[in-house]
Amino acid sequence: MTDNAATLPDDDDISLLDLLQAVVDNLRLLVFGPLLAGLVALGIAFLIPPTYTAKVQFIPPKQQQSSAAAALSDLGVLGGAAGAIAGVKNPADQYAALARSRSVADALVEQFNLVKRYDKEFKEDALKSLANFTKVAVGAKDGLITIEFEDKDPTVAARICNAYVDELRKLLNRVALTEAQQRRVFFEKQVQDAKAGLVEAEQALKASGVDSSALKVTSTVALEGVARLKAQIAVQEVKLAAMRGYLAESAPDFLQGLRELAALRQQMIRADKDEGVVIGKSDYVAKFREFRYHETLLALYLRQFELARVDESREGAVIQVIDAAEPPERRSSPKRALLASIAAVGSGIMLLLYVFVRHTIAKTRDNPTLSVKLDKLGLTLKGKCWRW
Repeated sequence: MTDNAATLPDDDDISLLDLLQAVVDNLRLLVFGPLLAGLVALGIAFLIPPTYTAKVQFIPPKQQQSSAAAALSDLGVLGGAAGAIAGVKNPADQYAALARSRSVADALVEQFNLVKRYDKEFKEDALKSLANFTKVAVGAKDGLITIEFEDKDPTVAARICNAYVDELRKLLNRVALTEAQQRRVFFEKQVQDAKAGLVEAEQALKASGVDSSALKVTSTVALEGVARLKAQIAVQEVKLAAMRGYLAESAPDFLQGLRELAALRQQMIRADKDEGVVIGKSDYVAKFREFRYHETLLALYLRQFELARVDESREGAVIQVIDAAEPPERRSSPKRALLASIAAVGSGIMLLLYVFVRHTIAKTRDNPTLSVKLDKLGLTLKGKCWRW
């Protein structure tokens, strides 16, 4: 009895040799089962419509250091303030984000009638499908932007892929990204405001009439000096307003700008005292000085605006296409061999587990104690299923 009891645990154990025997006993199932599953998956893969992926690769516009930086002495650091907004760590990432923008996607949906092509009811659904079929990537080392697009028609895939670049060019013509573009937009607004002020000052000067006696008392040169001072004060105030957008008020550059503005205002006070009597008596002198102020201000802004335009034309928002998208000759999916291999390996693993579990249950049935426990477990599971 003692010897039999001692051998029972050995009979209950499932050794590696037992598992190997189970594999040998079911060798035909484990070989032909995965093979059949792979063949079925391969047949299904042939029924799936092929998908083609077109690819375009281009160099994003470069943000160069403008040649007008040294010429900004007339406006202090005003030019730098106008361009400081354009500080981007990686410009290529920004252009990639623009390629994925809603503006570009909307244009492509309309151009290729993707709502109908993807059989969607709403434009929003077509936009989601477009995004799913599109991949935009930036090279980590070379900085090149690659756009890939998938479609069942290789020609359409290439056309939409190239259209991404065309729509990105159009978008870049509407937005200012580079330092030169930022300055051009900034000074364009200032030029418009200065022109409007000059027109008003000129009309007011003409309406006042000519007072020759006033001009004899106060020379034109003196009036122009006061107007120039006033224009410099206005420019300095614009500079400080721009600096507040990216500098704290305790920053050294901002404090230096405040000191320069205070000095200009002191000069203006002294100039007003020197000719305050004449200006008080002659309306023409005041209007003439206002006219010269707007004229000087416009000249300052026009010069910087032209410099910004020259820099923008040299730098530009030019997208240089390296490899335009061509209709692909080979499909990108489905990868039939890969699908068949995955199906074969997956089914092989599942069948192997099935063989091991079946072998374990069969061996457990040979032991009366474990067989009772297994039956009890089955009844318990069956009762739980009926309750659900």
